[in-house]
Amino acid sequence: MASSPRISAATIPMGGVILLAALTLFWGGNWPFMKMALGEIPVWWFRTICLTVGGASLLLIAGLSGQITQLQRYEIKPLLACTVLNVVGWHLFSAYGVSLMPAGRAVIIAFTMPVWASILSSFYLNEPLTVNKFIALGLGMAGLAVLIGPDLWVMKEAPIGALCMLGAAVSWALGTVAFKRTNWTASTSALAGWQLVFASIPITIGAVLLQPMPDWSTISPRTWYSMIYILAFPMVFCQWAYFKSVRAFPASLAAISTLGIPVVGAFSSALILGEHIGIQEITALILVCAALGSVLLLPALQQSKP
Repeated sequence: MASSPRISAATIPMGGVILLAALTLFWGGNWPFMKMALGEIPVWWFRTICLTVGGASLLLIAGLSGQITQLQRYEIKPLLACTVLNVVGWHLFSAYGVSLMPAGRAVIIAFTMPVWASILSSFYLNEPLTVNKFIALGLGMAGLAVLIGPDLWVMKEAPIGALCMLGAAVSWALGTVAFKRTNWTASTSALAGWQLVFASIPITIGAVLLQPMPDWSTISPRTWYSMIYILAFPMVFCQWAYFKSVRAFPASLAAISTLGIPVVGAFSSALILGEHIGIQEITALILVCAALGSVLLLPALQQSKP
């Protein structure tokens, strides 16, 4: 049974806007650090560390804070489905994709997710595709097109990487809708943690079978610093924040709010990795900010009019 949205776009509290802003900042900043880490740590072992440490940390936080961590029997099956889509599919597709193409461009393809999530939520959650959402999607996709347009050759030169990132986007969209459809009793921290823990099992098996364990003594300090950021923010805070927003807001709105992440990813990749930044990125930033404003701020302004 689908859980109905408790908050509409027009009634998002300031705390919700701050949560989404923090999610955008920390998740966007993840991509250059991920690129650096994957330069020394094989994909499967990288994801094993992320999922195991991230999942255990979220469950520990939930337990120590007295939150509900136990799953009801009816919750196990849908949570496993969410795990496959939100975690296994997303993490494997995105890790391979970002290792095969520039990080700033990989994140752009991945965050076509709001388009797929908005379409799927209209069919499976009966969420209306409002004019404001159409405007937001149009502006957001225009911003992404500005970023990737002149570099469309990336698709041709690294088609497998591009397809992996598209697979990550669709998998995440399906997982978002599946998560929203279920009435959960456990806390958001526990639900996010269990998804990571469940996903760590097949990923760890894959790491053992498919890739040799890296020599941890040879890993550079820069990579370890990158891992600390990845584990603390994207794998703990951002996992909690995203599923918190999906539970609290319409799924399509939560998905559209992620449109700012690729812009932050492009700017942070330029700052940290030295990837190109210029008029494209600035134009994309303006378009994406307009997109976010059309669903996060404009509805409230329209409602406040006498």
